[in-house]
Amino acid sequence: MQTMNISLPDPMKEFVDEQVTAGHYSSVSEYMRELIRLDEKHKAQERLEVLLREGLGSPASKMTKKDWGELKAQAHKRRAKRSSK
Repeated sequence: MQTMNISLPDPMKEFVDEQVTAGHYSSVSEYMRELIRLDEKHKAQERLEVLLREGLGSPASKMTKKDWGELKAQAHKRRAKRSSK
């Protein structure tokens, strides 16, 4: 695990310390990791929404058996990749 130093204005530092003191997080590091996870999730959601809008705006075409087979193969490959982590 890497170490990172950050600078915060006093009011922000006090807020973070309050979150830890209140028992919401066990440490400042845990709080920061949670913020980063939430931001990652938010960015992924934004990207999904962009892709969905693009898909809705594209012309529709019929899926062939070959298309479905390729889609299933991609899904299996992604699942296997995630399972191996």
